[in-house]
Amino acid sequence: MNASNPLDTLIEQSRKARDHAGRNLADDRRGQAQSAAQLDALRRYRHEYCRRLQDAMSRGIDAATLANYRRFIRSLDDAIDTALQALDQQQEKVAASQQHWQQRQRQLSSYDTLAARRAEQERRQEQRRELRDNDELTNNAMARRVRRD
Repeated sequence: MNASNPLDTLIEQSRKARDHAGRNLADDRRGQAQSAAQLDALRRYRHEYCRRLQDAMSRGIDAATLANYRRFIRSLDDAIDTALQALDQQQEKVAASQQHWQQRQRQLSSYDTLAARRAEQERRQEQRRELRDNDELTNNAMARRVRRD
């Protein structure tokens, strides 16, 4: 078994975990964007409905219609509160996912650093081996020349 296989396996597993965490983070960010868009739509709709109420009041409306407007605006307020809570939850989820992805990235970076050190050590050992082999060849060639002379 090659000594590099366990580290290579860890690097591959860590890369997969980081990529999976990245996909989860992207999904959570999309959910956050959808929650924010829904909240914005509800706020725009409430604003538009309040404008309609003002217009209707300036023309004059009966008490039942006014009560209906107000009841609907209260239901929009409740929906906005719910959407705000959902957005807060999504933001917390994004923060947790981002932290998880960063942990996975740091772990992968650590393994990559270990692999780079291992490769550098192997390169130095190979250089020493080549130097030793060259020295041995040179010494053998010199010894043959000395014996011939």
